[in-house]
Amino acid sequence: MSLSDTLLPEFDQEMSNTRRALERVPMDKPDWKPHPKSMTLGRLATHLAELPGWVVTTVNTDELDLGGGYNPTQVATTEELLALCDRKVSEARAALAGAGDEIWHQPWTLRMGDQKIFTLPKIAVHRTFTMNHIIHHRGQLTVYLRLNDVPVPSIYGPSADEGGM
Repeated sequence: MSLSDTLLPEFDQEMSNTRRALERVPMDKPDWKPHPKSMTLGRLATHLAELPGWVVTTVNTDELDLGGGYNPTQVATTEELLALCDRKVSEARAALAGAGDEIWHQPWTLRMGDQKIFTLPKIAVHRTFTMNHIIHHRGQLTVYLRLNDVPVPSIYGPSADEGGM
């Protein structure tokens, strides 16, 4: 079994869980945030929908330079948010499925201009920089949902709003 084959079931499960959370985002409150230092609800949801695209970046490039600027995608509706997520997940799944074992052992670097932030094997980047990052922000999003009285979906087990998975 290839490394990609071992990564795909987790990817599919986490993306399904993520989409269920994104389905509930109240897009009529894009500027809401729980604290002045927090991301807005709209920005957090969009960031979470975009993050699967980092799988493609990890597989197909050797580095990412954050110093070049970043223009986040703008979405206004739940339909646009879910379409963005679905597109990024589809592209990521194809990249993940197509990556041979040799790809996962290659080094990948994150930098900010001339400053190197880290260099890790691509498989470690996939697990930490991509998957753990998605899970982290999805957790934040579920707190935002709770604070806005939006039912939180079951993720790894029942939530207070749903009895089962």
